[in-house]
Amino acid sequence: MRVVIQRVSEASVTIDHLVHGQIKRGLLVLVGIEDADTAEDIQWLSNKIVNLRIFDDANGVMNCSIKDINGELLVVSQFTLHASTKKGNRPSYIKASKPDIAIPLYENFKSVLAAELGKPIQTGVFGADMKVALLNDGPVTILIDSKNKE
Repeated sequence: MRVVIQRVSEASVTIDHLVHGQIKRGLLVLVGIEDADTAEDIQWLSNKIVNLRIFDDANGVMNCSIKDINGELLVVSQFTLHASTKKGNRPSYIKASKPDIAIPLYENFKSVLAAELGKPIQTGVFGADMKVALLNDGPVTILIDSKNKE
């Protein structure tokens, strides 16, 4: 699994001109799923996301997690995170899972994240044409790949 995590002051996802998910202070998580992803990837990544210390403490040092600040999460599926740009100028998405594999993993990821956070999360709709709006706070943007645990 690959994620792009953005610390936000606010974020929303709109589908067909209707707001589907919306948060204030917290994290926007864009997630890409590949066939090799497992429940272990989901658990590791969920734990990493909710415990990342990327929010300021009282001294202005990034020392607090989303749990520490009682922040919110907005999770949006994004198969393009597995784009291969090695050849030519048209990305290949062959590594991105097809819906029959990706949807159950995405649903499990959302459930595990909500459990780790200890409250409901906001989401987009898998495969929908979504408009994502955000106000990146910092900016703080972090990329994590569960297959490359550095």
